[in-house]
Amino acid sequence: MKKIHVLLSGGSGSRLWPLSRNSRTKQYIPIFEGMSLFEKAVRLNQNVCDEGLIVVNSASYQNTLEILDACDFKNYQCIVETKPKNTAAAIAFAAMKAEYNDLLLVTPSDHVIENIELYKNAVNQAYEFASQGYLVTFGIKPSRPETGYGYIQSNGNDVVAFHEKPSLDKANQYVDSGNFYWNSGIFALKAGIYLEELKKFRNDIYAACLKVHESSDSVSLDDNLSELIPSESIDYAVMEKSSKIKVVPSFFEWSDLGSFESLYDYFKSKSNYVSGTNLVIANDHVELIGLNNVMVIQNNGALLIMPLNKSQEVKKIYERLIREQSDLIE
Repeated sequence: MKKIHVLLSGGSGSRLWPLSRNSRTKQYIPIFEGMSLFEKAVRLNQNVCDEGLIVVNSASYQNTLEILDACDFKNYQCIVETKPKNTAAAIAFAAMKAEYNDLLLVTPSDHVIENIELYKNAVNQAYEFASQGYLVTFGIKPSRPETGYGYIQSNGNDVVAFHEKPSLDKANQYVDSGNFYWNSGIFALKAGIYLEELKKFRNDIYAACLKVHESSDSVSLDDNLSELIPSESIDYAVMEKSSKIKVVPSFFEWSDLGSFESLYDYFKSKSNYVSGTNLVIANDHVELIGLNNVMVIQNNGALLIMPLNKSQEVKKIYERLIREQSDLIE
């Protein structure tokens, strides 16, 4: 039985445009103490896993190989999705590469985790549950009434319910209750158990993935067959349906860094990217006078200036640029 780090690295990072582009999405940008989020994720999880599988899309495959080579991460292999179909399928492909009893620690590649000892403790507890046949999710103790995350309602290690992103009033109720946790998107599970549960609840996804797995080479997945896989998250496909779920309440520092506002919170005590109440990430020198709570983001021919509290609006800009077939997203 091996412990395998399954690193999901297929996101677009649309809310971090223009830093994040198709050619180099947010997890590959080396602005985190000189490292990328991808590199930080590998370094962190090498402490708790024997080897790794990276599920990556075609556009990011070269970036992935360059970092693996530069950092001498020899115990990681890649699975290249030519048609990404969300996390239920991505994790299925990793599970099909593994042995039945192998323990998979599934993490995103674009999150920041600190307090390493607390993280190790949570992972070891999750491994214990996973080795008993449970599918384990990590619930992060909320530090504020966040409306941008889903929540897990728990009774000890038992999951009572999953909740979608709440209103501010609901988020305040969740935090005050003491038994609601942020849904981190981190999982521990036995490869064979996950495939059995996926087959039970979404046999259409399981069957389509199996056909792709059996028809593909050792790295890249078959393009035409991949098109036929239904796109669904592991949360909707399995976690919200299975009776084999446990949650590990987790107290390490965690952020998905999914917006410029969250980048500001991360950098404000760590980096000169923060100037007063402003976030400035630019190739050229920038001076701000009389402005507060704004962000100035410059990268590769694009300049974005807007209030920090409007950072969720960046995704709309990105989607408009896609419709316009703009080169500024490449």
